[in-house]
Amino acid sequence: MNPIIFSSIDDVLKKLAAHRYVTDASLGTVIYLSSRLRKPIFLEGEPGVGKTEVAVVLSEILGTRLIRLQCYEGLDVSSALYEWNYPRQLLRIKMEERSQKSPEEIGDVIYTEPYLIRRPLLEAIRSSEERAPVLLIDELDRADEEFEAFLLEILSDFQVSIPEIGTLSARHKPMVLLTSNRTRDVHDAIRRRCLYQWIDYPDFKKEMRIIQARIPHVPSTLARQVAHFMQRIRQQKLMKHPGVSETLDWAESLLCLNKAVLDEATVEQTLGCILKYREDTRKFMSDIWTDPEQKALFLGHSKP
Repeated sequence: MNPIIFSSIDDVLKKLAAHRYVTDASLGTVIYLSSRLRKPIFLEGEPGVGKTEVAVVLSEILGTRLIRLQCYEGLDVSSALYEWNYPRQLLRIKMEERSQKSPEEIGDVIYTEPYLIRRPLLEAIRSSEERAPVLLIDELDRADEEFEAFLLEILSDFQVSIPEIGTLSARHKPMVLLTSNRTRDVHDAIRRRCLYQWIDYPDFKKEMRIIQARIPHVPSTLARQVAHFMQRIRQQKLMKHPGVSETLDWAESLLCLNKAVLDEATVEQTLGCILKYREDTRKFMSDIWTDPEQKALFLGHSKP
């Protein structure tokens, strides 16, 4: 594990803010305790609220490498942990056969660490860098329950058993973050090994701070309108509510179009920046945007 670099919760928040990540004391506390207790962090929340970005920013603060394991249905051990480099092993076998070594002697040579192809989990465990990496296990809810069971050994002892070699332990215990969009429940055994934090959609003031931190040259009026619009659109019954990532994409897009304020035509032209389903776009345009009072509210002509 990296040396303790956070002197307090306030120090965590200051360093996150210095790297343009806006959050509150609850997440700052979890990060602080994780650095002290050496426990993984389990982050849950809707897509696009900044869960993955926590790991990115922490790797920047620590000055170390971010190792990311993107989970998906069917993810197996060979993809997440390791596999043998078969072409290299075959080449070595041919070389060793010329010296008339026995199969047992050849096996002792080819089943060693230099012939392993390290996938993210093993790379994090066996990293030889001076500073321990940040390991991000992203969207764990997309993986199968069998993969969760495999993770338990990693999260408990930061070691892994390879039949041909034995047990490999972490040289430097990495800082681990797991994320979930809660498309399914993650097993209690995983949760017990982690410090937990739910990351919700930001309120108006926080979203304003996020926009201004990430896009400092955005006009204040535009930032206010965008934040207000996003607050209102998340109150609608949609298939997929836009997250903070969509907020930032939209604000940057508006700047690219040289927009200093949000108006009706601009909203209609750039709606694809924030709504990603045809059904949501149709619902917005037919059920909401046709009402003049609703338009005024969405454009921030009333106080949020």
